Amino acid sequence: MSASLGHSVSVAAVVVNDRTQILVIRRRDNGRWEPPGGVLERGESIIDGLRREVREETGLEIEPERLTGIYQNMPRGIVALVFRARVAGGQLHPTEEATRVEWWARDRVSSHMAEAYAIRVLDALSGTEPAVRSHDGVSILQGKPALPS
Repeated sequence: MSASLGHSVSVAAVVVNDRTQILVIRRRDNGRWEPPGGVLERGESIIDGLRREVREETGLEIEPERLTGIYQNMPRGIVALVFRARVAGGQLHPTEEATRVEWWARDRVSSHMAEAYAIRVLDALSGTEPAVRSHDGVSILQGKPALPS
């Protein structure tokens, strides 16, 4: 999306299980590992869109717990709202949008995800106030944190 056309809003969920593992998907379109999420549809509420995206990509129903960050992809004009969430039902399985869905330990996130997505997971696990960050689709541009290796 061109910046001249405005911004789009996306949502993503950092779904955490009772063993503090994080739900991740391998996107079918680009092969990247990311938390499940996507662009809101016009007229769709933020929470309804979040639940729809997670269901479409993983088969799971979720219950959002709290907003953990706002992330702006500067080149693409996308603002993402990220929420920590828990599983409320459904059956985990690959989908048309995700070739794989897995539960990962926290220490795997930084080494297997692009920094712009790994930081979303780490921010959601931190328990602090929501983060506000800018990125270029891969790397953090402002307030660059030191990610553990």
